[in-house]
Amino acid sequence: MRIDILTLFPGMFEGPFSESILKRATEKKLVEIHVHNIRDYSTDKHRRVDDYPFGGDAGMVMMIEPIYKAIKTLKKERAYDRVIFTTPDGELFDQKMANYFSTLQNIIILCGHYKGIDQRIRDHLIDQEVSIGNYVLTGGELAAAVMTDAIVRLIPGVLHDETSALTDSFQDDLLSPPVYTRPCNFKGWRVPEILLSGDDGKIQQWKLEKAIERTKKRRPDLLDEENTGKD
Repeated sequence: MRIDILTLFPGMFEGPFSESILKRATEKKLVEIHVHNIRDYSTDKHRRVDDYPFGGDAGMVMMIEPIYKAIKTLKKERAYDRVIFTTPDGELFDQKMANYFSTLQNIIILCGHYKGIDQRIRDHLIDQEVSIGNYVLTGGELAAAVMTDAIVRLIPGVLHDETSALTDSFQDDLLSPPVYTRPCNFKGWRVPEILLSGDDGKIQQWKLEKAIERTKKRRPDLLDEENTGKD
């Protein structure tokens, strides 16, 4: 898989992409992540990429030409399955979307900034607009990093145990159940006996019950009739 990120601030990705799972995935050549500075595509001698909006509103807007040139340059090199724009008013990013993106071969993620990008880019060059939450960030870089992490960890071979991702929260529209490890007794705080029983059937049933219980308490919006066992 290849992920191309278009941004005004490439340095923001150095930390997240040089550590942990993302670093391991790139070293194993399971994913290619390329960060491109949109300013490199500006025709202005000062590498300017923003201008005042028509209509007199406050703030600045990312100009159409540098973004257009960046996307068109990349598309000349290969076919892309999705061109994604990170924006607060986009479709909410979730686990199902991460699963889908992880099956694609090539994607572009455009990071918004200032008051946004020229609407004509959104109208003509963007396939999908995505938000990571109902709040506003200074720019789309952090959102792009979050999305990249969520996507890459699902690629086969990235995690040491590929089945681990299948039991993550939200994979089955439930939150994960509580987890425990050694010691089984710490200062009188004991691990539930069922987890020490060795009875896999009962353990799985306990985990399901706890997952439903936790989801009902913390995220009741995720529950449906199938998950709650209703007919």
